[in-house]
Amino acid sequence: MSGNVRVGIVGASWWSDWMHLPNLKSHPQAEVVAICGRRPERAGALAQKYAIPQVFTDYQAMIRNAGLDALLVATPDDMHHPITMAALEAGLHVLCEKSLARNSEQAREMAETARARGVKNMVYFTLRGLPAQRYVKELLSDGYIGRGYHCHIQHFMGYGRSGGFGWRFDPARGLGALGDLGSHAIDLARWYFGDIVRVCAQLDHFVTRRNAEGAAVEAACDAALLSVEFASGAQGVVHVSTVAHVGERQIQEQIALHGEAGTIEAGMSLYNMEARGVRGEEKAFQPLPIPDKFWGDADRSNPFSVFTHLSVGTRAFIDAILEDRPASPDFTDGWKVQQVMDAALRSQETGAWVTIG
Repeated sequence: MSGNVRVGIVGASWWSDWMHLPNLKSHPQAEVVAICGRRPERAGALAQKYAIPQVFTDYQAMIRNAGLDALLVATPDDMHHPITMAALEAGLHVLCEKSLARNSEQAREMAETARARGVKNMVYFTLRGLPAQRYVKELLSDGYIGRGYHCHIQHFMGYGRSGGFGWRFDPARGLGALGDLGSHAIDLARWYFGDIVRVCAQLDHFVTRRNAEGAAVEAACDAALLSVEFASGAQGVVHVSTVAHVGERQIQEQIALHGEAGTIEAGMSLYNMEARGVRGEEKAFQPLPIPDKFWGDADRSNPFSVFTHLSVGTRAFIDAILEDRPASPDFTDGWKVQQVMDAALRSQETGAWVTIG
C-alpha cells in the first residue's frame, strides 16, 4: 500500500507503553490513530503522551469508527480471540500479542480466518527480533551444526516470586509461565529445529498466589519444564520459570543447540547477549560476535533498542503491509505453538507423553 498505515492499538498497559507504542512511533509510515483501554484515564494518558487523536473504551467501536488499516492487540490472553476475530471480519491487518489464544482451536480459527481474508497477520514473539537469536538462526541456516540433535532453551525471570495474582496467573485468563514465557521459548525452538510432534510436561506451582484480600487462590503454573520431540527426530528441552532469582540480569536466557557438525550456545540478560560455538575438529568454543547487521544503529548495551531501529517486531509488521509480503511469525506459527501448549497441559494431567496432531 502507499501512504501511511493507520494503526489502532487495544491495550494500554505498561507493555504497550514500553514496547509497542515507541516502536510504532519510530516507523516513518506508521500512524497510530486510536487507542482503546478499559480504563479511560490510562488510555487517555497514553494518547496524550504519544499524540494519538482518538481514545476508545470499546474495541468494537474503535474497529468500526476509527478509520483503521491495522489493529494491534495487546490485551490479556483471554481477549485475543474475540478482538482479533472482530478485526479480521472487518478486513484489518492484525498483529496480536502472544499467546495467540487460550487454546489451539481458537488459534486455528484465527489463522484460518486471516488466511481466508487475505490480510497480514503476525504474532508478537519478541525473541525472534533480538540480535543474538536472529544470528543463531542464520548460523543454523548456514549449516553451522549440521543435522540437529539437541535443542535446549531456558528462559528464567523472577517476576512471579512475590506471590501476586495478576491475569497471567489467573487460569481463566492466561496459562501462567507456560503461556507467558513458554510460548516464546517454544516458538524459538520451532524456529530453530522445526515442528514439535510429542510433548511431556511438568507444570509446577512453587509460590502460593493470593488475591487482593490476601486469600490463597488457584493459579496457573509459575514454572514449566517440557521435553519435546521434533518431527526431525531431534530431542528438545524447554524450561521456563517466573520464580527464579536472576539478580541484576532480570532475564536469564540460555540456548544450547547441538548437532552432527557442531554446537552453538547463546545467552542473554536484559542488557547483554553473546554467542559462541565449536564445530568440526575445533577443541574449544570460540566467541561468535554478533554481526553489525543485526544491530543497525541500535544501542548494543540495550538489545531491545533494535525494535525502534530495525525491521523487527512491530516495525516488521508495518513493513509487511507496506511491501505486501507475508509477516512472520504469523498466526499459523502461533497456532503451532498453541498446539504444543495444549499438549503440555494434557501431559500434566495424564503424566504421559502426548502426540500432537
